[in-house]
Amino acid sequence: MSEDPLQQVLAVIAAAPHSADALTLYALVSALEHEHAGCLFKLTKLRDLDPAARRVAYALMEHMAGGEHLDAAWHAAKARMDAMVRGG
Repeated sequence: MSEDPLQQVLAVIAAAPHSADALTLYALVSALEHEHAGCLFKLTKLRDLDPAARRVAYALMEHMAGGEHLDAAWHAAKARMDAMVRGG
């Protein structure tokens, strides 16, 4: 699997768009985009992820801490996630 957490999330969503891991990671990506709202995400949801998906979640948080959640790659990946989760 790719080292890029965005690509990892895309792979999880592509494999099973409505699985618990896919929807939890998607919710985290969505929350991290809204820094002005405090990136609201219930951290106890991390317990619902398997260890591999939890590592992806931590990597996403590192991306946000580094400001990478504002770049074009993040927004392009998020648009693809939106389409997959919504069935498009």
